[in-house]
Amino acid sequence: MIYKFTCGKSYTRKDIFRIIGLLEYPEGGNWYTGYKNHEGDFFIFCNMGIPGRTGHDYNNHFLGDILVWFAKGNSKIDQPEIQKLINPEVKKYIFIRSSNKEAFKYVGLGKAKSFEESSPVKIIWEFIDEDEVNPVRLAEEVTETETYLEGATQPIKVNVYERNPHARQKCIEHYGVICQVCKFSFKKVYGAIGEAYIHVHHLKPLSEIGKEYELDPIKDLRPVCANCHAMLHRKKPAYTIDELKYIIRNND
Repeated sequence: MIYKFTCGKSYTRKDIFRIIGLLEYPEGGNWYTGYKNHEGDFFIFCNMGIPGRTGHDYNNHFLGDILVWFAKGNSKIDQPEIQKLINPEVKKYIFIRSSNKEAFKYVGLGKAKSFEESSPVKIIWEFIDEDEVNPVRLAEEVTETETYLEGATQPIKVNVYERNPHARQKCIEHYGVICQVCKFSFKKVYGAIGEAYIHVHHLKPLSEIGKEYELDPIKDLRPVCANCHAMLHRKKPAYTIDELKYIIRNND
């Protein structure tokens, strides 16, 4: 069975219990300790930067749009549960949060890209969203422009910092999903299919970003609609948010 969760939307555990059809909501057990097998599918609850209910604080983090994740403390690769987790035929619904006071945000169906035979087991998750564009891990940023013959395919180089779903999440939690240039709302215009959808724009010139750059999601990122995002990058360096606002206000 395929459960319908919306990428980028927040869910409490009770929301998840209701969606998967549990008649009685569990108050403890494996549903609250990282991951749970339910009718052949796995539900993974990933804490990032905070300890879980068991007190363990693993270094779960994103590298671009892949998730580095650690299983339970005593896990080993030959355990039947771990073998099911890395089985590509088993569905893994992955949720993340960075505060115990938050609901979990759904980031998609995971597939084990690689794993390490450590204890706890370390798994690198990539995401396979067959039915929708994932607004959390959307490849948004064109970092440079080139000229091509008509009909040629234009490669898009993606800024890994902007694709980091954790940073993106923090930016949107602060600013919301309203365009910071024109105030456009995808949800208001398109209804349910536009919920949680927005691009995220990087304010710092990409040429200044190196491997050691520490991203501040509040200072460095802004949510913008697709149209404004494209217009911001009509020149190099990109227009500022204020410059584009001025252009809109003074357009005849």
